[in-house]
Amino acid sequence: MDHSPVTTNPLIIMMINMTVVFIVLVVLMYLIKLIHFIDPTKEPEVKETPEEEEPLVAVKSEEVSAPEPVPVVEEGIKPEVIAAISAAIAAYGFTGQVKAVKILNHEGTPWRASAKFNNLQRK
Repeated sequence: MDHSPVTTNPLIIMMINMTVVFIVLVVLMYLIKLIHFIDPTKEPEVKETPEEEEPLVAVKSEEVSAPEPVPVVEEGIKPEVIAAISAAIAAYGFTGQVKAVKILNHEGTPWRASAKFNNLQRK
């Protein structure tokens, strides 16, 4: 018997290989969905209805009054920073007043590295 290849056309070989890879990916996708469906370690889903928190609603106000001075919420936060945050929020079309600003721990984040770099440049 002659054991010659069926085809030597690279386009046909590519299409066969891509079809096989696509079929394997689809099978893996459904296998992952099946594992998520029958996962015994999964905790049962509890639907929470937050009663204490008010939903965020964008409200258009007809009358625009002068903005009130924003108090410093936390020691070390300058009023200019709070005003910049308020302006950024207003730029997205939301109206209202900033009631609280909280500084989160930024250790190990790109923002922290950028702040350190900017502080070094200023000195």
